Amino acid sequence: MTDLTILLRLAETIKARKLADANSSYVAKLFHGGQDKILKKIAEESAETLMASKDGNADQVIHETADLWFHCLVLLAYHELTPEDVLKELARREGMSGIEEKASRTTG
Repeated sequence: MTDLTILLRLAETIKARKLADANSSYVAKLFHGGQDKILKKIAEESAETLMASKDGNADQVIHETADLWFHCLVLLAYHELTPEDVLKELARREGMSGIEEKASRTTG
Protein backbone atom coordinates (compact mmCIF):
# COMPACT_ATOMS: atom_id res chain seq x y z
CA MET A 1 0.00 0.00 0.00
CA THR A 2 1.24 3.49 -0.85
CA ASP A 3 1.99 5.77 2.09
CA LEU A 4 -0.87 8.24 2.49
CA THR A 5 1.51 10.85 3.87
CA ILE A 6 2.07 11.86 0.24
CA LEU A 7 -1.11 13.94 0.61
CA LEU A 8 0.37 15.73 3.60
CA ARG A 9 3.69 16.36 1.85
CA LEU A 10 1.91 17.59 -1.26
CA ALA A 11 -0.28 19.89 0.84
CA GLU A 12 2.85 21.37 2.44
CA THR A 13 4.39 21.96 -1.00
CA ILE A 14 1.19 23.66 -2.18
CA LYS A 15 1.15 25.85 0.94
CA ALA A 16 4.79 26.82 0.38
CA ARG A 17 4.11 27.83 -3.22
CA LYS A 18 0.98 29.82 -2.40
CA LEU A 19 2.84 33.14 -2.43
CA ALA A 20 5.43 32.26 -5.07
CA ASP A 21 5.84 34.11 -8.34
CA ALA A 22 2.98 33.14 -10.65
CA ASN A 23 5.43 33.03 -13.56
CA SER A 24 7.47 30.30 -11.91
CA SER A 25 4.82 28.18 -10.18
CA TYR A 26 1.63 26.62 -11.49
CA VAL A 27 0.23 26.55 -7.94
CA ALA A 28 1.00 30.23 -7.46
CA LYS A 29 -0.70 30.98 -10.77
CA LEU A 30 -3.83 29.21 -9.51
CA PHE A 31 -3.78 31.19 -6.25
CA HIS A 32 -3.18 34.47 -8.07
CA GLY A 33 -6.20 33.66 -10.26
CA GLY A 34 -8.35 33.43 -7.14
CA GLN A 35 -11.01 31.00 -6.10
CA ASP A 36 -12.80 31.09 -9.46
CA LYS A 37 -9.68 29.85 -11.27
CA ILE A 38 -9.24 27.03 -8.74
CA LEU A 39 -12.91 26.05 -8.96
CA LYS A 40 -12.77 26.06 -12.75
CA LYS A 41 -9.84 23.62 -12.64
CA ILE A 42 -11.72 21.35 -10.22
CA ALA A 43 -14.74 21.34 -12.52
CA GLU A 44 -12.50 20.57 -15.51
CA GLU A 45 -10.69 17.74 -13.72
CA SER A 46 -14.00 16.36 -12.42
CA ALA A 47 -15.36 16.20 -15.96
CA GLU A 48 -12.19 14.53 -17.21
CA THR A 49 -12.41 11.95 -14.41
CA LEU A 50 -16.03 11.22 -15.32
CA MET A 51 -15.19 10.82 -19.01
CA ALA A 52 -12.27 8.49 -18.24
CA SER A 53 -14.63 6.36 -16.17
CA LYS A 54 -17.30 6.35 -18.89
CA ASP A 55 -14.61 5.26 -21.36
CA GLY A 56 -13.63 2.39 -19.04
CA ASN A 57 -9.99 3.43 -19.09
CA ALA A 58 -8.58 2.53 -15.66
CA ASP A 59 -5.20 4.21 -16.26
CA GLN A 60 -6.92 7.45 -17.25
CA VAL A 61 -9.25 7.23 -14.23
CA ILE A 62 -6.16 7.07 -12.01
CA HIS A 63 -4.45 9.93 -13.86
CA GLU A 64 -7.49 12.19 -13.85
CA THR A 65 -8.35 11.40 -10.21
CA ALA A 66 -4.80 12.38 -9.26
CA ASP A 67 -5.31 15.70 -11.08
CA LEU A 68 -8.66 16.17 -9.34
CA TRP A 69 -7.23 15.42 -5.88
CA PHE A 70 -4.32 17.79 -6.53
CA HIS A 71 -6.66 20.65 -7.37
CA CYS A 72 -8.83 19.82 -4.35
CA LEU A 73 -5.68 20.14 -2.22
CA VAL A 74 -5.13 23.57 -3.77
CA LEU A 75 -8.71 24.51 -2.83
CA LEU A 76 -8.17 23.31 0.73
CA ALA A 77 -5.03 25.45 0.97
CA TYR A 78 -6.94 28.41 -0.45
CA HIS A 79 -9.29 28.10 2.52
CA GLU A 80 -6.35 27.42 4.88
CA LEU A 81 -7.56 23.87 5.43
CA THR A 82 -5.53 20.66 5.31
CA PRO A 83 -5.98 17.04 4.30
CA GLU A 84 -6.13 16.28 8.03
CA ASP A 85 -9.34 18.31 8.25
CA VAL A 86 -10.93 16.10 5.59
CA LEU A 87 -9.52 12.93 7.16
CA LYS A 88 -11.02 13.90 10.52
CA GLU A 89 -14.40 14.31 8.86
CA LEU A 90 -14.09 10.93 7.14
CA ALA A 91 -13.14 9.36 10.49
CA ARG A 92 -16.21 10.96 12.06
CA ARG A 93 -18.39 9.38 9.38
CA GLU A 94 -16.78 5.95 9.53
CA GLY A 95 -19.26 3.24 10.39
CA MET A 96 -22.21 5.60 9.92
CA SER A 97 -24.76 5.01 7.18
CA GLY A 98 -25.02 7.71 4.53
CA ILE A 99 -28.59 8.43 5.59
CA GLU A 100 -27.54 8.76 9.24
CA GLU A 101 -24.57 10.97 8.30
CA LYS A 102 -26.71 13.38 6.26
CA ALA A 103 -29.23 13.62 9.10
CA SER A 104 -26.40 14.49 11.52
CA ARG A 105 -25.38 17.60 9.56
CA THR A 106 -26.57 20.93 10.82
CA THR A 107 -28.05 23.32 8.31
CA GLY A 108 -26.94 26.88 8.41
